[in-house]
Amino acid sequence: MDWDKLRIFHAVADAGSLTHAGDALHLSQSAVSRQIRALEESLGTTLFHRHARGLILTEQGELLFDATSTMAKKLDAAAARIRDSEEEVFGELKVTTTVGFGTMWLAPRLVKLYDRYPDLKIDLLLEERVLDLPMREADVAIRMKEPAQADLIRKRLINIRMRLYATPEYLARAGRPERIEDMSKHRLICQNPATPQVQAGAQLTQSVMAHGVPSTLMVNNYFGVLQGVLNHIGVGVLPDYLTADFPYLERVLPVVESVEVPVFLAYPEELRSSRRVNAFRDFVQEEILAYRRGQTTDPAAD
Repeated sequence: MDWDKLRIFHAVADAGSLTHAGDALHLSQSAVSRQIRALEESLGTTLFHRHARGLILTEQGELLFDATSTMAKKLDAAAARIRDSEEEVFGELKVTTTVGFGTMWLAPRLVKLYDRYPDLKIDLLLEERVLDLPMREADVAIRMKEPAQADLIRKRLINIRMRLYATPEYLARAGRPERIEDMSKHRLICQNPATPQVQAGAQLTQSVMAHGVPSTLMVNNYFGVLQGVLNHIGVGVLPDYLTADFPYLERVLPVVESVEVPVFLAYPEELRSSRRVNAFRDFVQEEILAYRRGQTTDPAAD
C-alpha cells in the first residue's frame, strides 16, 4: 500500500471530514478525495460511508484505521527517541496518574522540574483509568498498584495509607470523635465506594459508614474530598501524603486507617534511554525522598 495514501487516509479518518483533513495536510479537498478513492480502488473495498454530517468508517475502514493508528504511535515514539539523542531535555512528555495524586502531590511540585528543564512540555493526564503504556497512550505512569502489563520498567516509590482528617475549626465546632462509633455524630466526606478508586480507600469508607454516619458529602475524586475538608464540612477520607503540604489538618481516630497502598512509577522498556523520561523519573524520586525525610523528622508524624 502507498504510504502517502495511508497518511491521508489516517488524517481523514481522524478528522471525519475531507475538508478538515485537507486543512491539516495543506491539501485541497479534491486532492484528498482523489487519494481516498485511489486507495479504495487499490484495496477493492469502501473505507467510508458518506453522508451529510461527514464520513463514517466502514468495518474495513475501522480495520485499516487501527493499523494506521498503531503506525502513527510507533512513528511518534521513534521521533521522540531521535529527539532524545540531543543533550538537552525538551519536548512533550505524557504523564498519567490519578486525579488525587496528580492534583494534590505532583502538580504543586512541577515548578521545580520546569526550573530545571524550561523547554519541557508536560501533558498531565489525570484519571482513574489505567492507560496503556505499551500502546503509548502515555509515556510515564504513576499508579496506586503494581502495573500488570509486560515490557514495563517499574519502580516502587512509596507506600501510602488512607486516613481520616479534619480541620481544627471543624473539630472545635463539632467535637473530636474518640471512637469510631462517634462518627455517628459527624459528616463523612469521601468518594462513593462504588466509584473507581484505590480499593483500600473504598474499604475504609465502607467500614466508617457501617457505624451509622448520618450525613455524607461524596465526591468522585480525592481533590474534591480535600476541598470539602478544607472548608470545614466534615471528616474526610484522604491519602496520608497530603499532610506534607497541609500540615494543619488534624488526623481523626489515629487507629483507623487503610492497609498500605504501594505507589509505582512505570514506563515502557523502549523509553529506557529517553532523556525526558529519565529526567522526570529522577525528579519524582528526589521529591519522594524529600517527602519521606520530612515525614521522618517531623515529630508530629505517625
